[in-house]
Amino acid sequence: MRSVLENIHTPKDLKPLSAKELIQLCGEIREQLLFRLSATGGHVGSNLAVIEATVALHYVFDSPADKIIFDVSHQCYTHKLLTGRKDAYTDPARFSSVSGFTNPAESEHDIFSVGHTSTAISLACGLAKGRDLTGSSCNVIAVVGDGALSGGQAFEGLNNAAALGSNIIIVINDNDMSIAENHGGLYENLQLLRRTEGKAACNLFQALGFDYLFVRDGNDFREISEAFIKVKDTGHPTIVHMCTVKGKGYPYAEADREAWHYMGPFDRKTGMPLHPAEPVETYESLTCRYLAAKMKEDPTITAITAGTPKIFGFDAGLRQQFPEQFVDVGIAEGHAVAFASGIAKNGGKPVFGLSSSFLQRAYDQLSQDLSLNQSPAVILVFFAGISQGSQTHMGVFDIPLAMNIPGLLYLAPTCREEYISMLEWGLCQTSQPVMIRVPGIETATRNASLLPDYRSPAKYELVKQGDTVALLALGKCFQLGSKVREQLKAVHGIRATLINPRYISDMDEELLRSLPENGHQLVVTLEDGVIDGGFGEKIARFYGTSSMKVLNFGARKEFVDHMPVEMQYERYHLTPDCVVSDIIHALKHF
Repeated sequence: MRSVLENIHTPKDLKPLSAKELIQLCGEIREQLLFRLSATGGHVGSNLAVIEATVALHYVFDSPADKIIFDVSHQCYTHKLLTGRKDAYTDPARFSSVSGFTNPAESEHDIFSVGHTSTAISLACGLAKGRDLTGSSCNVIAVVGDGALSGGQAFEGLNNAAALGSNIIIVINDNDMSIAENHGGLYENLQLLRRTEGKAACNLFQALGFDYLFVRDGNDFREISEAFIKVKDTGHPTIVHMCTVKGKGYPYAEADREAWHYMGPFDRKTGMPLHPAEPVETYESLTCRYLAAKMKEDPTITAITAGTPKIFGFDAGLRQQFPEQFVDVGIAEGHAVAFASGIAKNGGKPVFGLSSSFLQRAYDQLSQDLSLNQSPAVILVFFAGISQGSQTHMGVFDIPLAMNIPGLLYLAPTCREEYISMLEWGLCQTSQPVMIRVPGIETATRNASLLPDYRSPAKYELVKQGDTVALLALGKCFQLGSKVREQLKAVHGIRATLINPRYISDMDEELLRSLPENGHQLVVTLEDGVIDGGFGEKIARFYGTSSMKVLNFGARKEFVDHMPVEMQYERYHLTPDCVVSDIIHALKHF
């Protein structure tokens, strides 16, 4: 059979194809995506679910004149394949040439860089308003997963879009799934609409003011393309509610939709990982065991997630063990923080776990609802620091974001023992909100000097006493500080003082004042986060116009997309050799 895909280079190449050829193309794309995904890993379930719909979008509409915005955009692989980036999915040598999310630097067909959820409707509203203000004409289409509808911004966008009064098409990709199962009252209505094939009198979208079109099988190319033809060039806000199957066409992904949301390289025949990880203790598993044991002892402890339950190890089985003590609020970090504040104010002990890159979605609630009210909730920040991920998922901005909120105690453990000590204390205390920056993925251990109480005033850990140079190695950078100290002594004969600051938000002013008195000439701060506005700058400001010199090491204020971690460490001078070299250079120029 002649390949259709080999002749597809831009969306225009779809226009002359017959329905039969387009259906064949969908099958070829599914095969090609599985070829690449099995080799590289990636978002499997979400991309297999929208192949037919994406082909139909580009067949019916005219990108880039018509604007297509994918919510989260982790379902954009077919879109990229059809818009001039086919080699990135067919040629193994080119697999790393594109990111896993839409990116305007790659193609004019990508309108926005999108990697956080619930934003596409708002972005589409802006595009539509800009079109109307300038008197231009185009279709504006937002493709939004049902999971994304649990985010508050999605509701705000729907509310605004319904009142727009001109062309905006919102495609609800309903596969009855977020990363894990969906939670919230909204999904009762989605289930009702699925059961009645869109005919139920109770219809959230129509109540808001949208025209509404139901598509029973969004994986049927003919059905979904006919729906798009009906709504193209519509002059008013329209919802296309299509039902799809997450992981469509790959049995393992269809059977276990949560596990196959994102998967590393795998054997297509067996569905087994190609590179199974060695069984090691991670902070995810450590947190899970700790919380599960504590929740059994204390019914007031509540684990909270915003759509990412496995971030602290709560798989489906464990979630079922604690139906009243485990709460998934949907993809709504701001609500989760305020929710935790309410629980804490009324006698409960909430623990909210989330990724560093998602923390920024909850800034207002961290400041107003939590810290201003001094609610004793515990927040665990995972995946913080320099990583090789997408520019939308960088974990280096949490320290400047959170450290200056009054009343919020932000702690940085260096090892598993210190982490558990801080978590235990955070759950027991009742005076203030406590945030803990989880130090990496695999646990590390050391003979740390633990505190019985982490309340202010801060007490840094003086690990090794020395002179001339003081190394303040924060959290995950403690191991780097230890290596720098060893190299300074072995190569340059300098006995540096090594300090574990423990506290991100507070300073041990007594210890800092003692350093110049004890013969130190240089204070060096090491942090695994953006340097501007970070921990090190707070230390530099403390010394101000004194004779003490301060060197700050950390990440630059920039967006970095899939840059190897080692390259970033070199770029930011966060290696033992670079730090030592900069220290020696500084000492020579005093």
